[in-house]
Amino acid sequence: MSQETIRLTTAQAIIRWLAAQHIEIDGREYRLCGGGFGIFGHGNVTCLGEALNDYQTELPLYRGQNEQSMGFAAAAYSKQWLRQRFMFCTASAGPGTTNLLTSAALAHANRLPMLLLCGDAFVTRLPDPVLQQLEHFGNPSLGVNDAFKAVSRYWDRITHPAQIIQSLPAALSTMLDPADCGPAFIGLPQDVQGWTYNYPVVLFERKIHRIRRISPDAAEVAGAAELLRAAERPMIIAGGGVQYSGAVRELTAFAEAHAIPVVETIAGRANLVATHPLNIGPIGVTGSDSANAIAEKADVILAVGTRLQDFTTGSWTAFAQDARFVSINAARHDAGKHLSMPVVGDAKLALNALGAEMTGYKTPESWTQYAQEERRTWDAYVADNVSHGNRPNSYAQAIGAVNAICDTRDRVVAAAGGLPAEVAANWRTLDVGTVDIEFGFSCMGYEIAGGWGARIAQAEREPDKDTIVFVGDGSYMLMNSDIYSSVLSRKKLIILVLDNGGFAVINKLQNNTGNESFNNLLADCPTIPEPFGVDFEAHAAAMGAQTETVANVEGLAEAFRRAKASDKTCVICMAVDPYEGWTKQGHAWWEVGTPHVTENETVRAAHEEWESARVRQRRGV
Repeated sequence: MSQETIRLTTAQAIIRWLAAQHIEIDGREYRLCGGGFGIFGHGNVTCLGEALNDYQTELPLYRGQNEQSMGFAAAAYSKQWLRQRFMFCTASAGPGTTNLLTSAALAHANRLPMLLLCGDAFVTRLPDPVLQQLEHFGNPSLGVNDAFKAVSRYWDRITHPAQIIQSLPAALSTMLDPADCGPAFIGLPQDVQGWTYNYPVVLFERKIHRIRRISPDAAEVAGAAELLRAAERPMIIAGGGVQYSGAVRELTAFAEAHAIPVVETIAGRANLVATHPLNIGPIGVTGSDSANAIAEKADVILAVGTRLQDFTTGSWTAFAQDARFVSINAARHDAGKHLSMPVVGDAKLALNALGAEMTGYKTPESWTQYAQEERRTWDAYVADNVSHGNRPNSYAQAIGAVNAICDTRDRVVAAAGGLPAEVAANWRTLDVGTVDIEFGFSCMGYEIAGGWGARIAQAEREPDKDTIVFVGDGSYMLMNSDIYSSVLSRKKLIILVLDNGGFAVINKLQNNTGNESFNNLLADCPTIPEPFGVDFEAHAAAMGAQTETVANVEGLAEAFRRAKASDKTCVICMAVDPYEGWTKQGHAWWEVGTPHVTENETVRAAHEEWESARVRQRRGV
């Protein structure tokens, strides 16, 4: 008996297939793809647009203002759903598609799933060269979409309608793989989108997916347990993978059972609440004195769900030279970094298995007490740092004011510049999984767009909570149009615009390395004869937001209360000092390229001082 088929265009088949995919999360079924973000052009409107029009309920399409910001929103949506659901982005051929390169890189660096459905040149080449096509004379098959090979976990160009039968499931399995998760790119030539094929009906049957959990190897677990049981000063580094695995409870139970101090990476912020007695604080370059103090004394470090990037490791100066690492990670590539003893597997399963091997082990009380004393000292510093009074306005003060008022389940979003460092150091976590600091790619412009995507996801499960965005004036100027998107889609955001007159954190790095201020703050740009500030309140109001400008932190707190009571996107603007008020404690060394030869004595001295710390750097071991 022949298999039943249905005749569809390539585009129609893709959308019908996407709508049929579901996932089970905590005993409840959801559509796996939450919808999409789209800007139509000649490369995707006639065929893919026609197909999407018939699935507006199943796959809601949010109209973007900028393709790059659409990608940021999709990444934030996935992060809010702990990588269990994703959004697609569709863009036209040419610049519409290349605008997505930065957001694909962000998703790749942060290991976040998103599906990119992008227009491409005609396979037949009959009308070549077409509008927006880049011609490579010696390689006619090469186009701008090939650039996505560097920033995608899965890449394909559909040149025949039948190919999607294989390509779509392969792309999806990549996006759902805890070890290989990231963006999937599918190039859709304009002619192929409209070509038809007799697809098997079974391809479009409703399917339920579940995230795979990899069981760790018993020998690896036993080896890790042996090393940890011999530890006198153990420490746990909790990364973002703890949340993606749903292993917060297991991590907490493991730490409590063995009295092991826990520190958090930037991606792992909000694994433990601030008041948990074993939460010793954020680690690394934008960390805390408490976490960095125990890191340099720890003899065995259990890294769970972290890729150990340089802001976590202080460019590998944060630890003792003879410290030993055990790394639990679903990704083999991450588990073996710096000669770690790898435990390749799911964090939840691995922590349970490791706990079973360590029954009876307890960290020496003196070590746990030392860690907790360091945390109390750090808490006192933060309390003073976020306080206000007879001091210039600062990021930390704004963060503290919001932290004191917000709901425990409100979500905080920050990225790039000085704000992620200040949020990482000064934010006191009120509930698990409530902080999104994009520092994997450290991408300016993520903040407002990511807030919009996070709010779309948040509204699906916690519609009565708020998404709070911290953004500096530099990032605001780079990408702000999703204020308009949030207003149009009625996805409320509370946005704090903290204006320091330019790129102040890079100016700080410039000054810290002995250089004079140049081309970062508006006041220090020689090509700007008469610098002036933007009226952010008026600008945001023009996009439909409820806006106000405040003079100080007291005013910000009152404005934030009004924003909480509102059902509209609210933008609160406040000037902060570009030089004063930075968090001065809690920093680990960070490797920065400084001039080895210079006529500037101040730069030479800074270089020598910077390099003097390199003696602490671990050389791959």
